Amino acid sequence: MKIENRTPKQDGFYMPGEFERHKGCILIWPKRPGSWPYQAKAAGEVFAKIANTIAESEEVYMLTEPETAETARKLLSEKVRLLTVETDDAWARDICPTFVTNGNEVRGINWSFNAWGGMFDGLYKDYAKDDKAAAEFLNQTGYDWYDAAPFVLEGGSIHSDGEGTLLVTEACLLSPGRNPLLSKEEIEERLCAYLGAKKIIWLPHGIYEDETNEHVDNICAFVRPGEVALAWTEDKNDPQYAYSAESLAVLERETDAAGRRFRVHKLPIPKQPVCIGEEELSGLIPMEGEAERSAGERLAASYVNFYIANGAVLVPQFGDEHDELAVNLLGELFPDRRIVPVYARDIIVGGGNIHCITQQIPQN
Repeated sequence: MKIENRTPKQDGFYMPGEFERHKGCILIWPKRPGSWPYQAKAAGEVFAKIANTIAESEEVYMLTEPETAETARKLLSEKVRLLTVETDDAWARDICPTFVTNGNEVRGINWSFNAWGGMFDGLYKDYAKDDKAAAEFLNQTGYDWYDAAPFVLEGGSIHSDGEGTLLVTEACLLSPGRNPLLSKEEIEERLCAYLGAKKIIWLPHGIYEDETNEHVDNICAFVRPGEVALAWTEDKNDPQYAYSAESLAVLERETDAAGRRFRVHKLPIPKQPVCIGEEELSGLIPMEGEAERSAGERLAASYVNFYIANGAVLVPQFGDEHDELAVNLLGELFPDRRIVPVYARDIIVGGGNIHCITQQIPQN
């Protein structure tokens, strides 16, 4: 049921950390021909692997449509529940609800979605189904929910420590395609009202060439309160070096909502830039109004785009010599969880990664 004329903060609700206990997770079966090459066959296989792994320790919903349900069911574990919800693409993090809790009950938030920039610099023109997906999921599953529309926000643009601190990037939240009529202070007020945040940490940038206007979930993520993993490179000639260095400077001078200094763990980006190939590009069928892509363009590959499940941490892999470094570091940061490397080339070609295609539902 939609809750009228109230905000989560007024009702004592807040966004928990992803590292806290989950009830479940939402994914969407890939099908968009402009995002996923060759009828999304390879993408579907890796989506299924991720969903099946997560389903070992928490409930999983896979949103499908009549034309994709049969294919999805063949590849998915019986533990994964299929739910019919129409979407324009498969980025569950950004179009599905953000969930908040008061410690006893979980509720959802429906944000306004405009394909990462609307008429200004959005990635596709028709996103009506995506914009309706969160409310549809909440109504089908029986969660009470708050409507934050017309405030534009994607789940990949926020990270919470569960104790009042929120990570965001200026490049994304202040981009002219999101909420151009709101000041930075007014955006902070919305975030505090809907996510129960007490302090917003504004990182300047995200990952270089991230077409979401640099979502925070690609560059920096909480591993526990007071500790973050930060995408990093030692190569000063890489454009990412300046982006990450600026973020590190912010984290080193800021404190969180509880007054703690941040402990920053540098998580290397792939040593070699990950670029889209001619063969992958030839398998795409762009739809009208989609952003143009070209062979050799750099993709926003980052190991920070991991998903923390109850029993595992799923880590993107790119066939790069830094893959193992990322797995080992995350193993040290999450000693109580199994680290699951997932070759994610077939996701990054679509523009995001493991965190981008998942959205957690916290435990009560």
